[in-house]
Amino acid sequence: MALSHELILIYTTYFVATASPGPSNMAIMGTAMKQGRGAALALASGVIGGSMMWALLAACGVLTVLATFAQLLVVLKIGGGLYLLWLAFKAGKSALRRPDASEFAPVSEKARFGRMFRQGILMHVGNPKAILTWVAIMSVALKPGAAASTLPMIIAGCAAICVLVFGGYALLFSTAVMAAFYRRIRRGLDALLACCFTVAGLKLVFSRS
Repeated sequence: MALSHELILIYTTYFVATASPGPSNMAIMGTAMKQGRGAALALASGVIGGSMMWALLAACGVLTVLATFAQLLVVLKIGGGLYLLWLAFKAGKSALRRPDASEFAPVSEKARFGRMFRQGILMHVGNPKAILTWVAIMSVALKPGAAASTLPMIIAGCAAICVLVFGGYALLFSTAVMAAFYRRIRRGLDALLACCFTVAGLKLVFSRS
């Protein structure tokens, strides 16, 4: 019974943290409306892959060691913040550019999906919040007396939540209606994305906690 309560608490907390607005979700939404379902799912897959990489490292105890070295976390924060600022710059350029037909011209599927997957990985790997979240989760999963099934249940459940949330955003915002809506609000949405990435990037670069 106690284990069930702990799992429900972990899953609920993880779902709220994952589904709440943030750079990753905003990027998936924007990509889905602009570039379609495939590119959005590729980006979502990268974000999911980054999260599961931190989960596996946390399960092996690597993140607990990493979290004790403030300098390494600072490096990660600055690197992640600078990457978000680069995405903000690109979104800002797009917002200032007048729409033209070439913007929606077809791009090589393989190249586009690979680029979006890498972007998703980099967005999540450079997020120290993900490290600390998984360290906290593993403090429950690996505490003395915990059942052997606790760890795989936590990782599998959180992986399912990642797929549900990020994949759901990709599917929801890649519909024809949303794509048409994007064409009307492209510059405003890109400006919003630029602001979102800028705030998140500056917060990572200058945050001391």
